[in-house]
Amino acid sequence: MEENGVQDRLLGSENQEEDLKRRVLAELKILRRIAFPAILTRISFFGLLIVTQSFMGHISEVDLSAFALVQVLLMRFTNGVLLGMACSLETLCGQAFGAKQYHMMGIYMQRSWVVLTATSLILLPFFVFATPFLKLLGQNDELSERGGVIALWFIPILFFFIFNFTLQMFLQAQLKNAIIGWLSAGTFVLHVILSWVTVDKLNWGIPGAMGSMILSCWLTIIGELAYVFGGWCPQTWGGFSMKAFSELWAVVKLSVSSGVMLCLELWYNSVLLVFAGFMKDAVISIAAFSICLNITAWVLMISFGFLTAASVRVSNELGRGNAKATKFAIKVVFCTSLAIGFLFFTVLLSMGNAISYAFTSSVAVAKVVSKLSLLLSITVLLNSIQPVFNGVAIGAGWQNICAYVNIVCYYVIGIPLGLILAYVADLEVNGIWIGMTCGIAAQSIALLFITARTNWDQQVVNASARLDGWLLRETDNNTSTAQNV
Repeated sequence: MEENGVQDRLLGSENQEEDLKRRVLAELKILRRIAFPAILTRISFFGLLIVTQSFMGHISEVDLSAFALVQVLLMRFTNGVLLGMACSLETLCGQAFGAKQYHMMGIYMQRSWVVLTATSLILLPFFVFATPFLKLLGQNDELSERGGVIALWFIPILFFFIFNFTLQMFLQAQLKNAIIGWLSAGTFVLHVILSWVTVDKLNWGIPGAMGSMILSCWLTIIGELAYVFGGWCPQTWGGFSMKAFSELWAVVKLSVSSGVMLCLELWYNSVLLVFAGFMKDAVISIAAFSICLNITAWVLMISFGFLTAASVRVSNELGRGNAKATKFAIKVVFCTSLAIGFLFFTVLLSMGNAISYAFTSSVAVAKVVSKLSLLLSITVLLNSIQPVFNGVAIGAGWQNICAYVNIVCYYVIGIPLGLILAYVADLEVNGIWIGMTCGIAAQSIALLFITARTNWDQQVVNASARLDGWLLRETDNNTSTAQNV
């Protein structure tokens, strides 16, 4: 009898292992469907900026630094505002798809278009008056004047963000984001070819580099709109609706909380870049710091793919009311992203001395980048962790909590520590980067603790209440009436 009991326990253990393996493989299959197109999309878009910066760097150091200022200060500022506000759509569409409230997803997207367009018009003066704005921040006259010219070329990109973010979140919530990935990859290749022709062969300089980027970006949007309007989303897109102009204040409130959460994170690096501009050799410091930021940001695009996967999986499962599946999905996404982070950590450690020459011909800039290679590798490893928890927060609708975490970790810990090390300890760019890394580490630990202590059964209840409060009933004549809750 005892022998039979042992055999039963061994058999039960084997069955559990097989069941776990099956569940992991099934989750990885879903993860691949979400993460791979998201990674391809983000790498391709950020690749547009990297390619443009690379061509700028081979024109002159001043153009490289001016482009870096506009990209990291103005573009990251507006990107943070618009992407952050669009994250409210990610929460709502993901949970609505899980709850099978398909008809609401198109209405949610149209509401986001209205809110983000109004926000973009408010942000437009930063680009029109970029030169005085950069001078106000203490940047030297030459960089500010050149940055003002480049900023005007970024205005079409500002309005591109409205459709780029919302269409991505609308499609990825229903696992249809493969089209976005392939369109983005195709336009990236086109941008490389156009930049080479217009800058290297035709010597058009800034107009050639920026013009090719604008064209490539908007071709992606045209393809995505054709996919949505052309009938490939029959359940979730029912055409334009006047309901897009209802409940806008509720959309604004949720969008603002999402915007604050992400802005505090994306502006973190921008603030540090401003302080890099106050160092002894501002042009070299800004160029080196921006190259390192772009390297980490490009690798971060992969982690952002897992942010998307975490957000979609959490929101979908909460919408379905499945707390257990939510927790399991988080574990699989986290482990996968961390494993890839270790891979890039190793690669950057081994290539730290050579990688900078892909972005600049300046030996002085390359030497500064080389000195940051170890810190750069550590930052990349940390950046494989924190986006996953940001995705969990977006999927669950915790934007307010994350905003407080970001304030403490980045602006109370990271920036003050970086300034002390840079200016008091005289570590210069290395000191700023150490402070930045400590802020990221603190944020990762805080979000890990919050996620581990969360009552996911209660989160299911919260998601259901949110969806019921926003629901508009679908009727036979395709009109909607508000549901009283």
